[in-house]
Amino acid sequence: MLNAATSSALTFSSTPNFYRSPSSLSIVLPNPKSIILSYARSSVLAVMEKAVTRGHLTVADSEGVHHFGTRSKGCNDVYLKVVNTDFWMRILFSQDLGFSEAYMMGDVEVDSLKAVMDLWLDNESGMDNLTSAVSRVTSAISGLSNAFLGQTRSKARLNAIASYDQSNELFKAFLSQEMMYSCALWTEAEGGVRGDLISGPTPGDLEAAQLRKIRYVLTAAKVKPGDRILEFGSGWGGMAIEAARTFGCEVDTLTLSKEQKALAEERVKAAGLQDVIRVHLMDYREIPPSFEKAFDAFISIEMLEHVGSKYYHDYFRLVDFALKSTNATAVVSASTFPESRYSGYQPEDFMRKYMWPNSCLPSATALITAANTGSEGRFTLEGVENHAAHYPRTLREWGRRLDANVRQDLIVKDYPSLKDNAEFDAFRRKWQYLFAYAGAGFAKGYITCHMLTFTRPNDCPATCD
Repeated sequence: MLNAATSSALTFSSTPNFYRSPSSLSIVLPNPKSIILSYARSSVLAVMEKAVTRGHLTVADSEGVHHFGTRSKGCNDVYLKVVNTDFWMRILFSQDLGFSEAYMMGDVEVDSLKAVMDLWLDNESGMDNLTSAVSRVTSAISGLSNAFLGQTRSKARLNAIASYDQSNELFKAFLSQEMMYSCALWTEAEGGVRGDLISGPTPGDLEAAQLRKIRYVLTAAKVKPGDRILEFGSGWGGMAIEAARTFGCEVDTLTLSKEQKALAEERVKAAGLQDVIRVHLMDYREIPPSFEKAFDAFISIEMLEHVGSKYYHDYFRLVDFALKSTNATAVVSASTFPESRYSGYQPEDFMRKYMWPNSCLPSATALITAANTGSEGRFTLEGVENHAAHYPRTLREWGRRLDANVRQDLIVKDYPSLKDNAEFDAFRRKWQYLFAYAGAGFAKGYITCHMLTFTRPNDCPATCD
């Protein structure tokens, strides 16, 4: 039986009804995709109507223009143009992950990515109503895998390949000379955390802030000439080189990325420090027996995000294993979730799908607890610092350098598929999205960035009597 919704899809021949043969009646059914698209569009727009209570959003597509929220002087006024109707299905089924995919694929155009991120986070509770049964199931599968399987050694290697076994030329294009892929520390020497917005960026600002961060960490680790440092997460050797060159230390540093190891060793050799810095292609769970109680300090800068909640205990157990029993310090930093948002179960989002597969942000409390249990009480918490305010400017600096330096001809030798202009545009948009997405998260307090310092029990503080 045909209802009113489908009756308009009927077409008839001119043959009178009582002579009409079965073949003369044709039924043109609606395209299933068009039905889903229509449902997705109407559903998303309906949610936006109620969700946007802070700021103002204009959405334009081939069917019209829609306004949400209230426009007022100085408010966050966002303009969004839907270029491809697939946008609506991406949002319905995958919410913020779907938006990231739509942006990368060019399905949507925005006047400011930062403004979009701010609007989403400012209206987060209402946006949660977009969550569909499909997305809940798929994200739950990903989250449960991370929570219960954790970062197995094979998975950790695969993640390193996806995250860092990429073109070193790409990272050279937007990182500072030290090639630190982590939060810098800004002071008034560079105008503070908003100096680039107030007076504009100045050449050398990022280099100065990253070098300050390295020295700050090494000072917190209380290292002195002749000390031996163990580092989990080599990066491209920036911390190790400064520790050896300026602080007179010996360093063993671990990475799972062949690309990072090759360039780090090249840079170590160029600095003439190959006799005091050893770069190991090694999982931290495979440190040799010879490392037992061999180190004066342990440092790890933004590597813990790749450990997984299941392994925090083992991580700190091995740090305890490697550090000397007295007069030893551990300094770890990581992007973190505030305690109210933290869970060992973390569903798939843009970061975990496209940038750092299977990563898991810890909380400061989770790490402090793991350090205590993993070391069986042999660590004393000395310091907790939140550097989140310093991350947005770091990300803005990276974004500017990416836009200025990443050219198609520069990286196509490492990414042959990027010969295609559409592929290259999507690649650039992925990185632009990362910097805006993370920057908004830090600026809005959605994510934090903690540095934790641990010492041995009864180790003496600085002279105080």
